[in-house]
Amino acid sequence: MAGGLKEVRERIKSVINTQQITKAMKMVSAAKLRRAQQNIQQVRPYADRLNRMLSNILSNLDGDASTSFGKSREVKNTLLVVMTSNRGLCGAFNANICKETAALIREKYAQQQRTGNLTVLFIGKKGYDWFRRRYKDINFITDFIPVYDHSDYENVSSVARKLMDEFSTGKYDAIEVVYGRFKNAATTFPTVEQWLPVPKMESPAGTKQKKADYIFEPDQQQLLEHLVPSILQLSFHKCLLDTLASEHGSRMTAMDKATENAEELLKALRINYNKARQEAITKELGEIVGGAAALEG
Repeated sequence: MAGGLKEVRERIKSVINTQQITKAMKMVSAAKLRRAQQNIQQVRPYADRLNRMLSNILSNLDGDASTSFGKSREVKNTLLVVMTSNRGLCGAFNANICKETAALIREKYAQQQRTGNLTVLFIGKKGYDWFRRRYKDINFITDFIPVYDHSDYENVSSVARKLMDEFSTGKYDAIEVVYGRFKNAATTFPTVEQWLPVPKMESPAGTKQKKADYIFEPDQQQLLEHLVPSILQLSFHKCLLDTLASEHGSRMTAMDKATENAEELLKALRINYNKARQEAITKELGEIVGGAAALEG
């Protein structure tokens, strides 16, 4: 029985240590979440408005004005950008993004996968870890995994500019981004966003598309050459900021739940320990009483 008590005491100590770690991780994630949430809440409305404006402009170009970023062509070579975290312990956050990517490949890009014309670029390590165990017929780009931990605008926009150059030269015919869209600490959504070519503005079914009445200064072509790359870079950065906020929110929620589970486990272990201790004391008392009775006899 003494051995059993010792084992329970050691397990209680282990659970307490684990609980202290999960509490600390929750607090760290909560602090990081506040900063990440503030960043995405500041950027998202601006980026979404610019994206809508860009789609509208590209849908209503006049004359010879054009940009390669808005031209759709036959999709032979596809690039998927998968944004996940570099660390785990954040629930199903990374797995959900990877599963969303796998569904996209299966439903939309199965032909490119079969012909070897599908490439997946990873920003964040966990996505690469998930894919390399499951796919052998997809081209992987791992050069930009460290970008996740260096998410300032200049660093992220350099990746976006490189991808825009490769789209313009015809290396890729379509680029889509899969990331975690942040709603709140407890809710994130794996999201697929067509980044290039820029999707056109679509009118509701049965309605006629209204032409935007923009006044361009300077002319349309000069505006497109400066405006489109800037909006695309901001949109790419917004996706990464969304993913960062989603990661910290998911980890905070997961660590909070782990702390609660540890507390419930501690209660059960302490009850078992007290029962075992009481049984041991009762047994010892019984043996003492029995020994005393034998001596008196």
